[in-house]
Amino acid sequence: MNRMGGDRRDTGPVRLNIARVRLPLTAVVAAWVGRRLAAGVWWVLRRPGAVTVVGLVLVALWVTVAHGPLPVLAVVAVAGSTLLIWSHVHPGSFAPVVVWRARGLWRAGSVYRWAWQPAMVATGLAMRVDGTEYLPRIVSVSSTQSVDRVRVRMLPGQTQPDWATNGQRLAQTFGAVDCRTRSVPGKVHELVLWFLTADPLTRPVAPFEPADPPALKGLPVAKGEDGQIHRVRLLGAHLLVVGATGAGKGSVLWSLINALSAGIRDRLVQVWAIDPKGGMELAAGADMFARFVYGGTPDGGDDTAYEVQFAQVLEDAVTVMRRRQAALRGRARLHTPTTDEPLIVVIIDELASLTAYINDRDAKRRITAALSLLLSQGRAVGVSVVGAVQDPRKDIISMRDLFPTRILLRVTEPEHVALTLGQGARDRGATADLIDDATPGVAYIGQDGVPEAARVRFTHVTDDDITTLVQRYAPRAAALLPGAIAAVS
Repeated sequence: MNRMGGDRRDTGPVRLNIARVRLPLTAVVAAWVGRRLAAGVWWVLRRPGAVTVVGLVLVALWVTVAHGPLPVLAVVAVAGSTLLIWSHVHPGSFAPVVVWRARGLWRAGSVYRWAWQPAMVATGLAMRVDGTEYLPRIVSVSSTQSVDRVRVRMLPGQTQPDWATNGQRLAQTFGAVDCRTRSVPGKVHELVLWFLTADPLTRPVAPFEPADPPALKGLPVAKGEDGQIHRVRLLGAHLLVVGATGAGKGSVLWSLINALSAGIRDRLVQVWAIDPKGGMELAAGADMFARFVYGGTPDGGDDTAYEVQFAQVLEDAVTVMRRRQAALRGRARLHTPTTDEPLIVVIIDELASLTAYINDRDAKRRITAALSLLLSQGRAVGVSVVGAVQDPRKDIISMRDLFPTRILLRVTEPEHVALTLGQGARDRGATADLIDDATPGVAYIGQDGVPEAARVRFTHVTDDDITTLVQRYAPRAAALLPGAIAAVS
């Protein structure tokens, strides 16, 4: 069995009359050893790490012969002590540099290369031509705390969907929880198999400490299935959040607000919050918002008056957008937030209440027009929209394609995956309809230009955490910012 991948010829019964040549046993053994040594040398030369290890071993042997074992033992003791101190002082860097590299090397040999040939044959990913068996080749294996990344060079004629459809079979073969495929930018003949060896997203994720100032091009809001912090871009982007009731849309919104909180305090960021559900989700953080509309009406007032307020807030955002377009025209293509011109984040907790379930026809027309303008033109000038919705169908939200970043939590229908993340997303592993309802905040994040969605779990921000955020990060007193309008309730 060829356990390393490559070609293997069929050795069917063929009868030939060949003259017998007698060779000494020593010659046969020498030829076999020579072939093995040549293969080993070629394997080492193709791997710089292996060359380094072999070199160190040879140096250690030479020193031991020339000076005895004490110098080598001293070096080993110093290296071991250094690694031990490193692991205790800075475990965050020790794990990826040392532990995960060692784990990747170990699992490459003990798991993947060992069972590669039978796995390829069983899944139909191997090919046989004229009696010769061709196998996809393992290029490299790397590991994290919970994911093995196996980089593979596909056979001619194979595509990523051929591998994606065999994900569950590959996961079972190699003892993983799940297997998904990832493309390799610039390498059309290669892909990466993500083997989830343990799921770190089964437990709630505590909120991250807000960065000061916030990294608007990469806000830390979730934990990825590889155990690492996952970041989401907000500056120059719009976010659509889709999820069924109880799926964790509030976790997404509050994770974003938590990551923005230092910028809110320093007035580099303004949050304009629209909560059509009477403020049930966002009211606790009202003191952090530059504007807050929640659908309340005075006693005896018009029941549709709050719908006009929603339209007014969005039209005010369009006004800011127009003014900034005039100021940046010919000078810059992307707005840089300052205290005078902050990033404005319009958060809408239930987008369908503004686009589909509204009674006032005039207000609906104004809301649709303003939203369409903001989504098509606002992100370049620092006016970003974050909208949450339960149903992603076109008749509910007609402008969903204008959101470059889409976050899909648990949904009730498989069709919602394609509607949110695009055709074929579910075949590539984004099975949002199968997310356990006991894991709110677990989501798939899709971005324009990236064919595969990332699986993450957003942080769980409790009521106590929100109270602490408001106390620590309420905006500092300052004059009314240009383009801003006093809070509306």
